[in-house]
Amino acid sequence: MASNSQSASDARVPSASSTSFTSSSPGSLPLLTGLWAVFAKEVRTELRTRELLVTTAVFALTIVFMFSFSFDPTSEESRRIGPGLLWIAFLFAGTLMLEPAFLREQSNDTLAALRLAPIAPTAILLGKMLANFLFLSITEALLVPVFAVFYNVSVASVLPGIILVCLLGTLGIVIPGTIFSAVTAHARMRELLLPLLLLPIFTPILIAATEATAALLSDPPEWPAMALRLLAGADIIFLTAAVFLFDSLLEE
Repeated sequence: MASNSQSASDARVPSASSTSFTSSSPGSLPLLTGLWAVFAKEVRTELRTRELLVTTAVFALTIVFMFSFSFDPTSEESRRIGPGLLWIAFLFAGTLMLEPAFLREQSNDTLAALRLAPIAPTAILLGKMLANFLFLSITEALLVPVFAVFYNVSVASVLPGIILVCLLGTLGIVIPGTIFSAVTAHARMRELLLPLLLLPIFTPILIAATEATAALLSDPPEWPAMALRLLAGADIIFLTAAVFLFDSLLEE
């Protein structure tokens, strides 16, 4: 009888320890739930302050206006040099928009609360990336029609291709930009350090996106298969490295 009681007790121990491990393991909430919580927090913060989108949109539109009035290009010149000017405006807008990604958490001392929340660190990273992607995409959606009007370029016939290039290029800006925003959040000269770190990383994205846009706007339009593959490959590499590195960055 005693032997049977001891055996039953021993059989119950692994079950209890297994339950304890499951409940205390990091990231107890599903990844998508934590991602959506961080994304919703970022969107609510931006809707409340409205400083990031407005500032970035005005800055990007100013760049397009300045280039338009300075060069006064013809339609053929616009198809040749316009894509580069457009992506330079996207690049500067993205750098300006990405800087406060983790700076807000530092100034409000909320990063510690995010680390203690029952969500995976990957959910924090992906939630912020998704919010930055949404904000930069809105800016680009405002900028492309203005670019088409001021540079006398028709984008209606190649709009699906332009959207695809913008999506892949925006991911290439947002993914490393969010990571480096976390790296420079505690630096003293972060306003200068972040662009210096990002510009070399953004160079292949800028070149591939410019070539893809120029091919679509050429007469006749060409499908930029190679440039799109380069953008997609860079996005995958950036995202994989970001997911693997963010845990250590968050602990530091």
